[in-house]
Amino acid sequence: MARHKVVGISFDHMHMGDLLRKVAEHPDAEIAGIFDPDPARMAGAIANFSIPADRVFTDFDACMTATTPDLAILCAATADHASYTERLAAYRTNVFVEKPFAASVADARRMIAAMQPTGKLLAINWPLAWVESHVTAKRLIEAGTIGELIEVHFYDGNRGPLYHLADKVEVSPEEVERQKPGSWWYKKASGGGSLLDYLGYGATLGTWYMDGRAPLEVTCTVDQTPGIEVDQHAIAVCRYDRGLSKMETRWGTFTDPWTIQPQPHCGFVFVGTDGTIKSDDYADHVMVQTRTQPKPTAVPAEPLPAGRRNAIEYVLGCIERGEALSGPLDPAVSLLGQRIVDTAALSAREKRTLELLP
Repeated sequence: MARHKVVGISFDHMHMGDLLRKVAEHPDAEIAGIFDPDPARMAGAIANFSIPADRVFTDFDACMTATTPDLAILCAATADHASYTERLAAYRTNVFVEKPFAASVADARRMIAAMQPTGKLLAINWPLAWVESHVTAKRLIEAGTIGELIEVHFYDGNRGPLYHLADKVEVSPEEVERQKPGSWWYKKASGGGSLLDYLGYGATLGTWYMDGRAPLEVTCTVDQTPGIEVDQHAIAVCRYDRGLSKMETRWGTFTDPWTIQPQPHCGFVFVGTDGTIKSDDYADHVMVQTRTQPKPTAVPAEPLPAGRRNAIEYVLGCIERGEALSGPLDPAVSLLGQRIVDTAALSAREKRTLELLP
C-alpha cells in the first residue's frame, strides 16, 4: 500500500493531468480518487492512469468519504478555490492548490483561515518554481552575485489557455475558438483573464526573490479586446522602497515558451546593485553579468535535488517530515503575491496608481 493517498478535485484547470502524472510516478503515492461534476472531463486521466471506476466520482462528498485522502489536489476555476478549500478543510486533509492562489485577497484569507484549525498544509503551487533556471537564479541572488536585488522584470504567458491540454497536448486554433465562449478562462465571474492567470507568478516568485519585501504602490493597465470580457495582456509596475519592477502577462505570445521561446522571451530579468541575471523559462542556463565581468556569461542551470524535483514530491515530503512549506508554495508568500495582484487589478479598473492593498 502506498503511504500517501491523493485525490484530484475538479478538472477546470488542465494542469490536473500533469499533477496526477507526478502522483502516479511517485513510489509512495497513489491516485486514490478523482472528482469532477462532469464525467467527460475526467476521461483523459482515467485512460492515462488506468483509474478504476470505483475511484471516479461525480459527487464531492462521496469522493472524500470513500478515499479519506492524505492530500487533495485542487484544480478548480480560480473563483471556486475558496469554497472548495473550505469544503476540503472539513475533511482534515492537506490541500494542494494549483495556481493562482485565489480570485481575491479576501478569498485567499478565507482559505488560510479554513485550513489553520486543521493543522494540515495548504500549498499553493506555482509551476515556474520548479524550473531549474529560476531556482539557479535564486541561488545566485542569495549568494550576492549581483549585489542587492532592486528590480524584478517578469514577462510570461502563452498562446492562450485553451491551446494545450495536460502534458502540453496541443489543441487546434479552430477548436480553441469554438471553446472560448463557454470557457471559464474567458469569464470575469470565474476568475478568468491573463492578469489573474499569470501575474501571480511574477508577484509571488518576485516576493520570493525579494525575500518578502512588499512594494509600496502598483500601477497597472490591461488591454480591451472587442468581444472578450477579460484581459489578454496586462502590464503592472511595482514601486518598492528602492527600485521599480515590471510584471507583464500575455495570452497571445507568438509561440509557447515550452516549445519555442517567443519574443520577448518568457521569464525573468533580475537587476541588482552589482549585476544582472537573465533567466528564461525552461532554459538550461542563466545569463549573468557583473561589474567585474560585464560581458554576459552563461551559468548552467543546476538540476533540482531529490525531494525538490517537482511540487508533488516536495509537498509529500513535507507531509512525511511534518515540515512547514517554504518558498512560493508558502501561503504567506503567496498572500503577498495576491495582494499585488489585487492592487494591480484595481489599478487597471480605476486607471490610477494605488498603494499596495492590505
